[in-house]
Parts: sequence; structure tokens; C-alpha cells
Amino acid sequence: MKKSLLSIALTTVLATSALVSTQASAVEGLSANVAATSNYLWRGVSQTGDAAAISGGIDYANDSGFYAGTWVSNVDFDDDASYELDFYLGFSGQISEDVGYDVGYIYYAYPDSAEVDSTNEYDFGEIYGGLNYSYFSVTAYYGVNNDDGAEFADSSLYLSGDAEFEVADGLTLALHVGSYDYDKDNGEDYVDYGVSLSKDGFTFGLSDTDLDNDDLKVFVSYSVDIDL
Repeated sequence: MKKSLLSIALTTVLATSALVSTQASAVEGLSANVAATSNYLWRGVSQTGDAAAISGGIDYANDSGFYAGTWVSNVDFDDDASYELDFYLGFSGQISEDVGYDVGYIYYAYPDSAEVDSTNEYDFGEIYGGLNYSYFSVTAYYGVNNDDGAEFADSSLYLSGDAEFEVADGLTLALHVGSYDYDKDNGEDYVDYGVSLSKDGFTFGLSDTDLDNDDLKVFVSYSVDIDL
């Protein structure tokens, strides 16, 4: 019997927490995160059919700038896929006192997407590189490998511009604009943009795209970061 979307994600998060508990004392630089949101939005598009999501992950960061991690969330694409499992690694550092950089690779996996239809696999990967200065950052993501069901990701380019400001004690304002360009005729190019306010783990945000028939989305979320 197939598990519900939320139960799969929650089970994985609990397993993640157990792993952290057993390894925390042995691995310096290990951290974890758990979150709940009213809508899992990725580049302005809901990954849960505008429903809620539970997520969690483990990260490792070294003083050299190297980092790696994994993250899981429930999803709903009206097919077999019920959860997303990401793996990533990268390197970050400073070019100068004011300018930093971040480069890496991320792989988006949907392990049960082809549970019924073996041709319905759409895992894909991206390389990314970004620069940050003061409150501002710019990042580019480029599709480098994909399953047959994720042709949209092949050589696609996503550019993200972001800014974060502390507007009051502990209250952070975040602004975002992104542009998704497809190399082939496998999707409609679009722009997404959003704004959010965050404090003490809580976030309230608005997000929209210029896609046809796409409405403004309002979301609330709560996240907990565990520094081990």
C-alpha cells in the first residue's frame, strides 16, 4: 500500500534526525534542519499542488569552504512521485573582503516517480555558481544531466537575483527575482519574483510568475536549524 505524501516525508525527516543524533558527537561541522510550509515553491512554481510540505536535511561544512548535504520534501505532481530527495556539494569562500563566491552541483531525485510507469523518470542535475556582495547575491544554475522525463532541464539556465536586509531587530526582508530560460522547446520561459519577511524561524511570503494563468501565491513556513 502506498504511503501518503506527508508520511513519507515525515518518516525520512525522523530518520535524518536519528542519523544526526548518532553522528553529531563524531563529526564537527554537521548540522540539520527541519521545516514545514503551507506551499513548497521552487522557482515560483508549487511542487505540492499548492498543498503543505514537510522537509528536512543534513549538511556538512568544512573550514576549507567545502560543503555537502542532502534534503528531502514531499511533492505532488499528480503522478507516482511523492517525495523529492536532493544531494549537493560545493565550495564557497571570499574573493575579497566584500565579495564572496559559491560554486557547486545539485542533483534532484524523485525515487518513486517511475513506480508504475518505468518511463516516468525525471531526475536531473545542475551546476551552479554565484557571487555575493553585502546584502546582494546573483546565482546561475545550468542543467547538465537529466532523465528522459526531465528534458526541460537539459542545458536550461536559471538566473537568480536576491537581496536580504535586516529591517528591524531580528526581522529580515528578502527580495527575489529569477529568470528560467530553456535551451530547447521543452518549456515556457518565465520570470518569477517574490518578497518575504522572516523572524525567529517563521517566514511569511508572496511569490508570483509571469506564466499564463498563474496566480499570486501566499505562503507561511517555520524552520528549525540545528547547529551540532
